[in-house]
Parts: sequence; C-alpha cells; structure tokens
Amino acid sequence: MENYNSIMNAIKKYSRIIIHRHQRPDPDAIGSQVGLAEILRSSFPYKEIFVVGKDIPEFDWIGQMDEIDNSLYDDALVVVTDTANAPRVDDRRFNMGDMLIKIDHHPDDEPYGDLSWVDDQASSCSEMIYRFYQRFAKQLKLPQQAANALFAGIVGDTGRFMYPATTPQTMLVAGALMAAGADAAAICRREDEITLPLAKLSAFVYQHLAITDHGIAYVTLDKETLNQLQLTEAETSAVVPLPGKIANVVAWVIFVQQEDGRFRVRLRSKGPSINGVAKKHHGGGHPMASGAKAANKAETQQIVSELDQLVSQQLK
Repeated sequence: MENYNSIMNAIKKYSRIIIHRHQRPDPDAIGSQVGLAEILRSSFPYKEIFVVGKDIPEFDWIGQMDEIDNSLYDDALVVVTDTANAPRVDDRRFNMGDMLIKIDHHPDDEPYGDLSWVDDQASSCSEMIYRFYQRFAKQLKLPQQAANALFAGIVGDTGRFMYPATTPQTMLVAGALMAAGADAAAICRREDEITLPLAKLSAFVYQHLAITDHGIAYVTLDKETLNQLQLTEAETSAVVPLPGKIANVVAWVIFVQQEDGRFRVRLRSKGPSINGVAKKHHGGGHPMASGAKAANKAETQQIVSELDQLVSQQLK
C-alpha cells in the first residue's frame, strides 16, 4: 500500500527524523537510508536528520553513519528502510521514537511500525525512495549525493540490472538519477571491484562448487577458509552471484559458517521461487533471493536436497 501522503505528513510534522536500516547492510540498505536522509536534509534544512547503525567502512563511499545520544529519540520520527522484520533492524533503539515508519520492498510477512509502505514488486528500496521524491518533487529536492546513494542501492539489488526484479520503471528511475547527477559508471565500477582476498575466495568458490543433476549449485565457506584469507563473514556477500554465471545452474546456495559453528545460508535463483525453502529454515526474502540459517552440516544438505526436489518437480 502506497502511504505517500501519510509519510509526507509525518515528515513535515517532526523536527527530528532518525533513519535506520537492516543489520549486515548491502548497498540498497545504505543507499535507501542515506538517499532519504540527503533528500530530507536538502529539502528541510531546519530539521535534524540522522542515519544510524553499525558503521561499515566498505560502504563509506555511499554515506557514513551518525553517532547520536538516546535522548534524541524523544519526540522523534523513526524511519526504517529496506528491513523486512523488526529483529533485523540495526541499532535496537529504533522503537524509542514517537512514531515508527517502515519502508521496504520485501514480502510483508512480519509487519511492524505505526505506518508502513511495502512494495514487494519494487526492484529495491532505493527505487521506492526515488518514487517518493518524485511524488513530491515540487516540495522536495534531490541533491547529487542522494542521487548517487539511490543509484548505488538500485545497482546493488538488481545485480547491475541483471536480476528479474529489474523493470521498465527501474530503468526510468535509474535514468532520472543519472540526470540528477549520479555517476553511473563510477558506481558500477565501485560495486564490481573486489579485493585480492575476495579474488582468491572467488577462485575457491569455483573450485569447490558442486552442482546437482537438476542444476542446484552449492558451496560451503567454513571458518578455516575465511580465516586463511583474512575475510569476515560479511565480506563474503561479494561472491554470492558467482554460481549464477554458470549456464546450467538454475539455483544456488552458499553456506557461510559463523563463529559458533552454525551457517548463514544465502539462496539465489534464476527462475524457481526459493523463498519457501528459506522459510522452512528460519529465513525468508524475495522469491529469487533469500536468506536462511542452518544449525549444522546435516541441515545444509537438507536445504540442498529441498532445492533439488523443488527444481526437479518444476521440470516435470
């Protein structure tokens, strides 16, 4: 439901606005958060606008987080972008404000907030933020920093416009952001760059990737491998798209071992909807891009089996 007017009325009402996003952020989480903040800062210079959450150095080029005192949440409007459920919100103070708004593009399986705008057909939350700006273009300003942040978010969540969520509307928004000053070439290059340790991890993924007869690819990145390459679990997100480059791969899953021995599960698909499998394993997400958890190696094999069965049934 598009609550444009209600959201705009809340923005006008509050003199202090604090914007959150999800834990372990990706470019869309940071881009939508920072993009909205820069639009509001430029449009309402008399308001206090803050972005909060764990500082992620690799995304400092999109925007940096603010450190604020708890007292600033008194009588504040809090907006959470790109976050499907409340437990995933970064910085647990998000519910300390006077009013809470959720803006998101994931399936609305776990609603929260006093006001919610969810569009699970949007390519990204950054695309939604631009549409909000566009709706009130006579009242809002779109500075270049906001255009860069929103373009970065769209590029991240569409895989540089290769994922099925990319629509004609997405391309129109991307073009409008370029017209507003977004440096498309520089942003795409930046998101395509990897470090030498990530290049070595990419080689590991291809060398150890297993593929079932039905086109399910999977690989496990254990703690020992990450330690040897001096990589954190968060940095492994860069290699998630790699199995999808292989022609006969239909869907794929990357298991990343956590410090406690359990596994973070990243699932992707070129066609079959895989979020149903994710939901069976304490996860969820988009039909073609989801996340889940696995307690042990036995559960990781169970997930592979479920994906393989899912695809085999669709091929019949």
